Amino acid sequence: MDQLQELANSIGELDSAEKVKGILSAILSEGSSTASEITEKGIRRGMERVGEKYEAGEYFLAELLYAGSLVTELSNILAPAMKNEQLESKGLIALGTVKGDIHDIGKNIFKMLAQSAGFEVNDLGVDVEPSSFVVEVRKSSPQVLALSALLTTSLGEVKNTIDNLLASEVRNRVKVLLGGNAVKKEFGKEIGADGAAHDAVEGLEMCRSWLHN
Repeated sequence: MDQLQELANSIGELDSAEKVKGILSAILSEGSSTASEITEKGIRRGMERVGEKYEAGEYFLAELLYAGSLVTELSNILAPAMKNEQLESKGLIALGTVKGDIHDIGKNIFKMLAQSAGFEVNDLGVDVEPSSFVVEVRKSSPQVLALSALLTTSLGEVKNTIDNLLASEVRNRVKVLLGGNAVKKEFGKEIGADGAAHDAVEGLEMCRSWLHN
């Protein structure tokens, strides 16, 4: 089996960190694959399988969190090689949890999946003021602005954020994606979002469809 395929399979099956890192070390020692090839054909394909299994109900939140920690460890090992290569970005996503909400697990899972898929991600954190999202859109020109809300009491701030984007005349510059337990698709339509995702995997697919990735 091709080593990159083996790496993808190992990530997809959520093998031990020791085993997955061993495969990556062997690939790096051989020296026949670039960091971008390892990222594309190994890590990203492996994470795609994790996403597919999550969608199919074979994996759950715990598995996604483990996969995220695994990818972080692999990325740290690859970092020196990546510095010598310019990896092509699939696009820029800015994201944050809206004002009044400090939950970040769902946001962080989406961030991990998006980065594994090749997107750059600017994470504004939690309890983010609507004006801060506006500033980010103006400053960084992301293709997607992802707003997270776990609490139903935060839904007013989701609407407030979109209203601020409109008032500041930057709404038409960016696709707005909503996520989090409190968010329903009907609510997203009502307040003028471009999409509302049931989970992080669906959110990533929306970003890919919008940016043709």
